[in-house]
Amino acid sequence: MGVKQGMRVVVVGATGNVGTSVVRALGEAPDIASIVGIARRVPNWSPPKTTWVRADIGRDSGEEADLVRHFEAADAVIHLAWLIQPSHRPAVTWDTNVLGSIRVFEAVARAEVPVLVYASSVGAYSPGPEDGRPVDESWPTHGWPEAAYCREKAYVERVLDAFELEHPQIRVVRMRPGFLFKEEAAAEQRRLFMGPFLPRRLIRGTFLPAVVDLPGLRLQVLHTDDAAEAYRLALGREVRGAFNLAAEPPVDGDTLAGLLDARKVRIPRLAARSAMATAWHLHLLPPSPQLLDAALRLPLMDTTRAQEELGWRPRHTAVETLREFLTGLRRGTGMDLTAPLAPKPPGGRPHETATSGTGERP
Repeated sequence: MGVKQGMRVVVVGATGNVGTSVVRALGEAPDIASIVGIARRVPNWSPPKTTWVRADIGRDSGEEADLVRHFEAADAVIHLAWLIQPSHRPAVTWDTNVLGSIRVFEAVARAEVPVLVYASSVGAYSPGPEDGRPVDESWPTHGWPEAAYCREKAYVERVLDAFELEHPQIRVVRMRPGFLFKEEAAAEQRRLFMGPFLPRRLIRGTFLPAVVDLPGLRLQVLHTDDAAEAYRLALGREVRGAFNLAAEPPVDGDTLAGLLDARKVRIPRLAARSAMATAWHLHLLPPSPQLLDAALRLPLMDTTRAQEELGWRPRHTAVETLREFLTGLRRGTGMDLTAPLAPKPPGGRPHETATSGTGERP
């Protein structure tokens, strides 16, 4: 089944890692008539069929009324906008991630948009089963409450539960991908997760003597373009509910050691967390130690539903995706035409260093 003929799609958060891939995928789809890309900072990028609109869903200043105007006559809204930084100021991320999402959902209802596709995450899931078996979409989504990212993703899942009951005429789809990477997002993800103090020589080299191996750490990753294809497929199929998205194989210390031609160094969880907590409190590392706690508890996801009901298959393996991302990391690859993916932020490394973790939104 194809996408509805002449479909008009609005993408909220259209200029970041996922948004740029979704806009590209929709622009290449022959049955998509037009795309409205909504972002805080209008890019210089001119992809096919796309019109840009500036809006900040994290500010309660009449933005909902503007969103309703932009959503009118849309056949679908894809909501991707999300902040993961500043991790030292969860009230800032809450404004965008939770309150902003509520503004988007309410505008969808007021504009009578028939389809809403929301970017949830593996981070919404409760800790996985002790036996390590993959979980399907029925696994509880209460997140890991100490990590702001997971807490916010879980909260929005509850908001959507109520939204679906109140608006059964709207077809709601929730995508729950693993960790998303592509080469063009490497510079952004270096800023968000590694910070300004990561030695340039370390990430630009072709060899590392060792990689940290944490007991129990196994993550699922996915190429961002493959996630975008799932979003595209969901528009034209009469599906509802959640879909797990991930590529094989799960990534662990052995995977990273092989990719980096390095030996593994086993470090106890407590030691690794203590080091990360110290670096975070000193504003040397952007992600909080609670995010590591959450990562160590994430379940592995079963993607059978996406394969059977969407006809979705990732084109890239997890190893291929990480290899591409590492190439981008070494090269400092980004996308000059959009602010989130810019290879160098305004003011460069000095500005990034001065504002790291201080509360400024990226």
